[in-house]
Amino acid sequence: MNPDTLQLHFNPDQMVVLNLAMAFLMFSVALDVRFSDFKKVADFPQSVAVGLLAQFLVFPLLTLGIIAVFQPPVSVAMGMVLVAMCPSGNMTNFLVHFAKANVPLSVTLNAIIILSATFVTPAGFLFWSKFIPESEAIRQSFELEFLDMAIIIVELIVIPLLLGIWLHQNRPVFVARIRPWAQRLSLLIFFSILVLALLGNRQNIVDYLGMIFLLVAVHNAVALGNGFVLGTIFKLPKLDRRTLAFEGGIHNTALGLLLIFKFFGGLGGMALIAAWWGIWDLVTGMSLAWWWRRDGG
Repeated sequence: MNPDTLQLHFNPDQMVVLNLAMAFLMFSVALDVRFSDFKKVADFPQSVAVGLLAQFLVFPLLTLGIIAVFQPPVSVAMGMVLVAMCPSGNMTNFLVHFAKANVPLSVTLNAIIILSATFVTPAGFLFWSKFIPESEAIRQSFELEFLDMAIIIVELIVIPLLLGIWLHQNRPVFVARIRPWAQRLSLLIFFSILVLALLGNRQNIVDYLGMIFLLVAVHNAVALGNGFVLGTIFKLPKLDRRTLAFEGGIHNTALGLLLIFKFFGGLGGMALIAAWWGIWDLVTGMSLAWWWRRDGG
């Protein structure tokens, strides 16, 4: 079966669970963020600017370049663009800390990128997907409205994030008590979403594993290298370059899956890319963090 016509489905009850899981994921991320973190842009102005440039402009362009080279099925290409426009993953701060890179820069960039996802993710996807050859038929077969996507992101990302930040700022004792189990539970939820998406479509994975594995491996390697190379070009400090590698290479593909099931009817090629990306970027992210940790930061 062509992945462009393959449909994967979550029933309404599963979608409710997926929505709640996404909201809790973002709430747990916010327990490490303060409103004052946004002011730290002044401490790393060039590094923050390079990180945003890498995330919002360079990586989407590189994604279109990979699509032009490999020419995957249209739905797979659209999944790659959607992943590229998803904000940083909830693991980035942990990986940066483990790798002994620049944690304050990571927290600042992560907060900015996640909050800006309300506009950037839907607008960026609607813009860049137009450059995918022969994608018009698929895009027109689904009702894609910027406002609808933005509302979903506000409900499931921005509101839980702001709530978590407010609690961290105003109820530090309570947050210190709940943070350890909340973050462990959020990781369990994240992996459960990805595993359920993969296990529920075992045959599809077998059918397309070679193509999906290669595309995700190349796409993720480019994502990790993007921020690091751009930071090198702009002569940023070594630890800042390493931080930008994680910020660019780890993406919130659970959000991507939610949007795929919500707005694209579980379009198979898109869902397989997002689900496998969510597993693979954690493998490469942990491996890279371990390597740089051994290197002494």
